[in-house]
Amino acid sequence: MVKSGYGYYRTTIFLAMFVGYTLYYFNRKTFSFVMPSLMQEIKLDKDDLGLITSSQSLAYAISKFISGVLSDQISARWLFSIGLFMVGGINVLFSWSSTVAVFSALWFLNGLGQGLGWPPCGKVLRKWFEPSQFGTWWSVLSCSMNLAGGLGPIIATLLAQSYSWRSTLSTSGLICVVMSIFCLLVIHNEPSDVGLPNIEASAKKGKAGSSKDESTLKEFLLSPYLWLLSLGYLVVFGVKTTCTDWGQLFLIQDKGQSALMGSSYMSALEIGGLVGSLAAGYLSDRAVARQGLHVYGNPRHGLLLSMMAGMCISMYLFRTTVTQESSNVWILSLGAAFGFSSYGPIALFGVIANESAPSNYCGTSHAIVALMANVGGFLSGLPFSTIAKHHGWDTAFWVAEVTCVVTTIGFFLFRNIQTKMGRAIKKTD
Repeated sequence: MVKSGYGYYRTTIFLAMFVGYTLYYFNRKTFSFVMPSLMQEIKLDKDDLGLITSSQSLAYAISKFISGVLSDQISARWLFSIGLFMVGGINVLFSWSSTVAVFSALWFLNGLGQGLGWPPCGKVLRKWFEPSQFGTWWSVLSCSMNLAGGLGPIIATLLAQSYSWRSTLSTSGLICVVMSIFCLLVIHNEPSDVGLPNIEASAKKGKAGSSKDESTLKEFLLSPYLWLLSLGYLVVFGVKTTCTDWGQLFLIQDKGQSALMGSSYMSALEIGGLVGSLAAGYLSDRAVARQGLHVYGNPRHGLLLSMMAGMCISMYLFRTTVTQESSNVWILSLGAAFGFSSYGPIALFGVIANESAPSNYCGTSHAIVALMANVGGFLSGLPFSTIAKHHGWDTAFWVAEVTCVVTTIGFFLFRNIQTKMGRAIKKTD
């Protein structure tokens, strides 16, 4: 009966979060999706478009960090539902607006609401799934973004052409509002909320007569592994963003490839990324199931380091072997390989940061490493383009390549440090 109870709640909670986060992501991109239709009605130049989209990006980075910290203090169920309700309501208000100032202000608020989505998901997944299942379900849930990103432009364009861009935003916003109420009713923070034994408590039963896995904030922040993960995530996310943002231009301007080949490379990278994310979660969960989680080292490290090495190799081959005469199959294969080996570590860094933290700081842990990833994303923008401007694309990509190699070697050397964050634990444990 207990197992069937877990199965029912896990299924309904996961489906609610999957549909809910798909709507989160769709309503994060609605402005981009309807931009052509909107610009036919309202005159917007490139600066206006940049202001609107940048306002959301800034708010999202701030909100995601704050949300991660809040998810450890307040109900994840309420946080997720409030954010979804807020995002939906703002999309409806956006559909009633017509000026750049109001668009920017509302899209900033949309970014604030967007940040409330993912951290509660990580918190709920950790509470409801065994450590040997956590990575798989984390990766599957992250596919909601690929689903929204793949189908969203088509759905939004068809709606905008059949009705209007205002109808598209208001309809998607209202669906968000309705779904937020459904999520509030269906999602439960942990098994004890519905009368079932908590997963974490059961796993720790019999250890020192206590089921508590908590530390002080000072103990948590002084954990070297937290900052090793943060540095690794900063570099991996920065290098990945470098290839997704600038790889197309590198192919066209430096390697003499066509614009079609550049866009095809990006598509191959994203497809490889989807497969890599799912593979990373599933394969690393199998390693956890075989070896278990320990105080020193982590069973997911082997796969993480292998994929990081794959990033380095695929970047090197992309930079040195692609020419104007290179076959399309080879270029697309390199794109898929880089996507596979970069999106996998991105998924794993989030999983490891969450599961290695004390139970009272798992949301904060993910918030910190995600903030560092955003720093990496920033560094892949203007600083990287400045190197390319003064020294060429080849040199700029070489810098990214060397940074990735050094980080991979460093992570390998420190792979067996204490990975259980927080209160120091005796080796005999």
